[in-house]
Amino acid sequence: MNIAILGAGAWGTALAIALSKAQETEPVMHTVSLWSRDEAWLHAAKQSHSNERYLPGIELPTSLLLSASPLSQWLGGQDLVVLATPMAALRTMLETVGTLTTDLPVVWLCKGFEAPRVWAPGADLQPEPLGLMAHEVIEDAAPQLVAGVLSGPSFAKEVAMGQPTALVAASPNLKLRDLMVSAFHGPQLRIYANEDWVGVEVGGAVKNVMAIACGICDGLNLGTNARAALITRGLVEISRLGLALGAKSETMMGLSGLGDLVLTATGDLSRNRRVGLALAKGLRLDDIVRDLGHVAEGVYSAETVLKRAVALKIEMPITQMVVHVLKKEKTPQEAMKLLMSRQSKLEF
Repeated sequence: MNIAILGAGAWGTALAIALSKAQETEPVMHTVSLWSRDEAWLHAAKQSHSNERYLPGIELPTSLLLSASPLSQWLGGQDLVVLATPMAALRTMLETVGTLTTDLPVVWLCKGFEAPRVWAPGADLQPEPLGLMAHEVIEDAAPQLVAGVLSGPSFAKEVAMGQPTALVAASPNLKLRDLMVSAFHGPQLRIYANEDWVGVEVGGAVKNVMAIACGICDGLNLGTNARAALITRGLVEISRLGLALGAKSETMMGLSGLGDLVLTATGDLSRNRRVGLALAKGLRLDDIVRDLGHVAEGVYSAETVLKRAVALKIEMPITQMVVHVLKKEKTPQEAMKLLMSRQSKLEF
């Protein structure tokens, strides 16, 4: 199978490394290509045999093919395309791939909501005031493509280092689910199939917002009791939104729900948790994002998540407090105090 990974950030590179290394022990051979639009990156990666910006010190396998060629020249020879771009670039990449092929299956890795589109004079796109999930973006931008999502609790660095990881391959298309399992399952990556891509996407997106809240909690030294409460109630918020959008309850308790939430809310490699830690120290959000050097999707998705919840008349108080802090409407201390002062209620 020829697998093309479009986007040479941390997660795209990590997956490319994992799939390439698996060929050393697996009887089924895949050809893996990692593509970047940046010619300078390609030159540097070939010289250093690594992706020094995103995964410094981790060697790229010699079997991994690197490319910055126009997609029109070689995309047609692939069997599976993996989009490893941030959520903000997903629409553009889907439209690009959609103009080059109609029958090539596409999988995305990003976790988040597309920012709401605002109408502008002369714009081709209609305004979308609430923002879209990834599967809604593809239905709008390239509905002819067979598509799915690969998600779950995973830090790129650990995947690149060969540490065990379990992920979910989600799509309503059975053939694509089987193809994803065949492409990604191996000695390092354990892949579970799931038809509920709505639940997988909601879990992957909203856990980033909850990780910011947990980072704030840890940054304020509120203790592990408070962190456990945030994680537990955060899962409730993820489940509320997921079920309202058509997800299955068991997905919320699986790898892309509970699993991804626990990892991102507690792990030191979590970008979103690091944002929360820095906010608790009183640092400016612009400075935090700049110094991070990577995309922290929770920063960009939090307000969109809240808008979707409000439209569905769903209560998401933790999400609301994170939005208040990100928009400088409340300090981290004020936000946590408000959460604790909410009126007592039945747990379920």
